[in-house]
Amino acid sequence: MAIITLTTDLGDKDIYQAALKGSIYKLLPTVNIVDITNNVAAFNVQQAAFILKNSFYYFPDGTVHLIGIDTVYNTQTRYLAIRYKNHYFVGADNGIFSLMFNDEPDEIVEINIMQDLKFLHFPLADIFVKAACHLASGGTLAEIGLPITSIENKMTLQPVLEKNLIKGAVIYIDSFQNVITNVTKEFFNRVQQGRRFVLYFKRNETINQLSWHYNEVPEGEKLCLFGISDHLEIAINKGNASGLLGLNLGDSVIIDFQ
Repeated sequence: MAIITLTTDLGDKDIYQAALKGSIYKLLPTVNIVDITNNVAAFNVQQAAFILKNSFYYFPDGTVHLIGIDTVYNTQTRYLAIRYKNHYFVGADNGIFSLMFNDEPDEIVEINIMQDLKFLHFPLADIFVKAACHLASGGTLAEIGLPITSIENKMTLQPVLEKNLIKGAVIYIDSFQNVITNVTKEFFNRVQQGRRFVLYFKRNETINQLSWHYNEVPEGEKLCLFGISDHLEIAINKGNASGLLGLNLGDSVIIDFQ
């Protein structure tokens, strides 16, 4: 069965999510729609990119990922369909793809499907749906757009290495208030080389060892580990790390290797 995933900022209270899903089913009644999330903060491209980047590869090859973030009509913004690692992505060229992909996409087209004027304010339910359903039905990119070679580039905050220090930052806080940093497991291991470390963050808090799982420490105790995203997380077992430790998006963390 064809799969179309949704990553949007439409929320759950209004008609927009229903209008989007209804438009998909009207064109492709047999499709399987999977919500990755519809609760991205409004227009927050970086948050959406982090979520989709760390979840899309769990889906089967050929899955179509429809991205509804900052997609309102704008004469300056292109609408793209992309093939990357045997998956398809449909979204606005607003920098999200540069944040998601570690490598160059296999194929990119600028969608040239005619806009229905009655959906001018909501192209997500028109152009995007038509493109996603076309691809989910086995259609090709070449049939819905013209090839291009570049996408809008948006920079993401990267950790900095200074002598024996990694200077990182908080880039995501999940629903459990686990605090996720921009320090990846690969980067950490490459710098650590087996050395001991101390992780410093707000309020002079420190952690000096990695955990394998959240229950490795007593309830209420803080820990750090590499979670499902392979990014370094600061957490509290059965707790709310962000609120209790005072950590917010953009806050600095420092890892000092001994």
